[in-house]
Amino acid sequence: MRRLLWVAGVAVALVAVTGCTDSSAPRDASSRQPAPSSSPPASSEQPDDGQEPVAEPPELDDSEHLAGRQPETKGNASFSYAKGAAGDALIVAVRCQGAGTMKVAVKTVNVSFPLECLAGETTTTYNQVGVSGVEKPGTVSVTAPSGVHWSMTIGRGEPPAEDQQ
Repeated sequence: MRRLLWVAGVAVALVAVTGCTDSSAPRDASSRQPAPSSSPPASSEQPDDGQEPVAEPPELDDSEHLAGRQPETKGNASFSYAKGAAGDALIVAVRCQGAGTMKVAVKTVNVSFPLECLAGETTTTYNQVGVSGVEKPGTVSVTAPSGVHWSMTIGRGEPPAEDQQ
């Protein structure tokens, strides 16, 4: 199974970030390795046949550090995440199910992006943001239809090689 990875491919309010990979592109194995788990990794854009349940927030890779986690939630919610080290990228990993579009906003860095969630399918999306201020603690706000169930993990990790100078 594969995970969907959007490397800083987010719709951004007032901040420019780098490009994204599409859902059919394989993950770059050199920059992200799946975290060991007792269950198989989630896939995205595929029917719910053995995928991680929405109740389980997405896992981070071994090289990434947890900053915050929101268990399964229905509809709108906000939660905080911890400060990170200077130079680390911010990782926003979202798992959702249910028909509708949810909007994720990371206010500290003025980043927001929509996610299309599907009825009967669990979708997992990873966004990696490497803009000024991502090391600060912050809050993530989600606006979602009441029928959309979601969970989220906020992490810190090395920026992708193409972003390092």
